[in-house]
Amino acid sequence: MPAFAANLTMNYPELEFLERFDAAARDGFRGVEFLFPYAFDRQELCARVRGNDLHVALFNAPPGDWDRGERGLAALPGREEEFRRTIGTALEYSQALGSSCLHVMAGLRDTEMSHEKQMETYLRNIEYAASQAQSIGLTIVLEAINTRNMPGYFLNYQEETKAVCDLVRADNVRIQFDLYHAQIMQGDLAVRLETLFGSIGHIQAASVPERHEPDEGEVNYPYLFALLDRLGYRGWIGCEYNPRASTSEGLDWLRPWRGAIAEAP
Repeated sequence: MPAFAANLTMNYPELEFLERFDAAARDGFRGVEFLFPYAFDRQELCARVRGNDLHVALFNAPPGDWDRGERGLAALPGREEEFRRTIGTALEYSQALGSSCLHVMAGLRDTEMSHEKQMETYLRNIEYAASQAQSIGLTIVLEAINTRNMPGYFLNYQEETKAVCDLVRADNVRIQFDLYHAQIMQGDLAVRLETLFGSIGHIQAASVPERHEPDEGEVNYPYLFALLDRLGYRGWIGCEYNPRASTSEGLDWLRPWRGAIAEAP
């Protein structure tokens, strides 16, 4: 049975971030994920996580200057020292929070340099992140992001992330398979899940095209969740969607899998 994690960046938007841990626990979630924890004290975050008996499934490494449009550092030549510092910060938070996965964002494509140069930098940086993460049992995940929500992102297709995993050849580098992004860019989700299953470390879900609860739109999520169950998926599925109204009121879609939010995989 799939295990679902509330996405505290997008879910419960009516609450302050730290209050969202309490709300997720009240709704029965045992797992949470979010984009960035770095504006908050690690000890305060730990208190919210442990006090609610939650598991942190995933968050992102620092992405550079987000407010100025940066979307990751890993594929940016010349930023290697900064990248290594951000990985150090991310690992400190990961170890404190006991998280499973760290998403290392690639960054945007720089059309003034060759794709090959960016890819060389990206591979070296992911290798470094993986080697540092291995000592604390942390998985590095790589995500392909659609060109509509994030124009110019370095990775757009699931097979690109698989190719990077294969080139890095580290046991703790895997795909973050976001079904919303994949549907927009490629579709054929069931076949891609089956084909790439052995390299998937984390999954996220939202309706397409609106990015709301996964009970509407063009993707048959009950079929895909059942498929993941048959394939033996033992990771988390992050609920990375914008709720139509109140997050708690919109959780009827989870009723068939209600037991899955109450147990870690």
